[in-house]
Amino acid sequence: MRKSLALAAAMVMALSASSAALAAAPCRDAKGNFIKCPAAAAPAKPNMCKDAKGKFAKCGAPGAKPA
Repeated sequence: MRKSLALAAAMVMALSASSAALAAAPCRDAKGNFIKCPAAAAPAKPNMCKDAKGKFAKCGAPGAKPA
């Protein structure tokens, strides 16, 4: 029981370490040196509009303004 618990803990630690290494990979060049990370694209704004009363409406509706 103790061996299996230790093995499971070691596997969890190894997976978390490998995921951290993968996250840092884009900020390194081919030689392994640190470089400036490329800027991430801004998430697209949802197409939501509100009418004059403040309720959500379709953006193509008359009087609708982007929220």
